[in-house]
Parts: sequence; C-alpha cells; structure tokens
Amino acid sequence: MFKHVLLPTDGSDLSRRATDAAIKFAKSIGAKITAFTCMDEYPFLQSSDSGHQTRKTFKEHAEADARARLNQIVAAAATEGVACSSDMTTSTSPYRDIVEAATRHGCDVIFMASHGRRGLASLLVGSETQKVLTHCTIPVLVYR
Repeated sequence: MFKHVLLPTDGSDLSRRATDAAIKFAKSIGAKITAFTCMDEYPFLQSSDSGHQTRKTFKEHAEADARARLNQIVAAAATEGVACSSDMTTSTSPYRDIVEAATRHGCDVIFMASHGRRGLASLLVGSETQKVLTHCTIPVLVYR
C-alpha cells in the first residue's frame, strides 16, 4: 500500500479538513506525510526601490503564512504519531510544483482537497486539483 503521502495545502477551510483526513489516513496505513504549500509570486512588476521593499514585505508575509500552515500540519501529525516533514516553493503554477514535490520526496500518493481558495469557478474539482490529476503519474486521492 502507500508509504509516503504528499499533502498539499493552501490554507483554505477544505484544505484544513483534508489535512485532518490525510493524517488519519496516513496513521491507519502506517505512512509518513510531507506537507507542501506553494506560495504565490509577487503580483506586481518592480519599478523602483520602494517596489523592492514592497516585494520584500510581500515575500516575508507569504513565507510566514506558509510556514505557519506547514507547522500546524507537522504538529497535528505529531499529535497522532505520524511522521511528517514539510516543503514549500514559490510559483505561478502550483500544480507543477505539487507534482514535482511528489517526485522529489519519493511520495507514492497525493492527498489533496478538491478545491481551494480560487472561488466558485472550481467548486467541483478545482483547477489546480484537476491539473494535478491530469499531469501526475502517481495516485491522487481527492478529498471533498
């Protein structure tokens, strides 16, 4: 069965519920987890030194939020006795980073929410989830 679960998260409510389910799933099969998040890139072009400061502030806040999300997952997994590491990247294509993270960490399954923060356009299966399903060569468990 599965030995290493990649758990992507974006901090949405459904993603947090998927985290709880993934930890229970991993515990039930004796698997370890790698929690993963992909931060957004700075959304504006840099045009001056003040823009650089804004970019720096944006990056610091994004990293702090990402680390907090990942640390919550690591702590929740530890409480359940599940080994858990974490990883994060910055990208405009989260699905690519999710697939690459699964490969990089030797994961044999991805456990992810059906949709995240992207709104009503992706209620059934989110655009990033759909892209992971399309481009991934390992099993993907979609939590709804």
